[in-house]
Amino acid sequence: MSKFYQRRYLRKRDACISIFACVFAPSIVNAQDAGWQGQITPYVWATGVGGHVKPVSGAPTISFDRSFSETLKDLDAAFFINGFARKERFVLAGDLLYSSLSKKGTVSPGVSAKAKMRMASLTLLGGYRAIEDSSMALDVMAGARVWHTRASLSVPVIGEQRSSTHNFIDPVVAVRVNFSLSPSWSMLGYADVGGFGVGSELTKQFALSVNYQVNENIYVSTGYRHLDLDYKDKGMRIDTKLTGPFFGFTWKF
Repeated sequence: MSKFYQRRYLRKRDACISIFACVFAPSIVNAQDAGWQGQITPYVWATGVGGHVKPVSGAPTISFDRSFSETLKDLDAAFFINGFARKERFVLAGDLLYSSLSKKGTVSPGVSAKAKMRMASLTLLGGYRAIEDSSMALDVMAGARVWHTRASLSVPVIGEQRSSTHNFIDPVVAVRVNFSLSPSWSMLGYADVGGFGVGSELTKQFALSVNYQVNENIYVSTGYRHLDLDYKDKGMRIDTKLTGPFFGFTWKF
């Protein structure tokens, strides 16, 4: 091969290599960066409890309205954990709640009663990151909330005791928005609504938190959360609200 054709061949080869690099290198980088990112957050929820419980048809309804300090006295057990994962614009979210409470209230003036309520819920959502820039990210999601409830009522004056257990699933739609306030501080807002008569009559909640990044993988958060459940089936009625501040610890991976 002559030197002229050799130089021409080398130029074409280098040009092809450059074009290949320009086309495929970003894809390789994106493929490396396109993996799943996740976080898990156990948290303490200083919740007060209010509402009405009617365990079965024909049983009296007990009403209650208790602050966190009063609820804490009646708390048998509680466990709360939240998770979130993202791959590019696809997002997944989950929340597990378990609480067991014994509460005193009244069924009529002067007639005291004691209600015990065990409540567990698992919320699973999938969705899409609709907006993302340097200061805000907005996720829209849909999924389901699985409930397990057991309510019992004891009225010592009349010697009556009733209980029932119900499991049901609510469809849920949700939004999650994250605001960047500074390199270390952010604010997170979350809201969902569901039920629509499919499982419960209505379930809804909202949460707002302020978050501080301790290091690359650790965050601490504090905020306020409200959860509302209105469920009735075959004479049973649970109309309850859990509301109060929370504190969480997040591990990002």
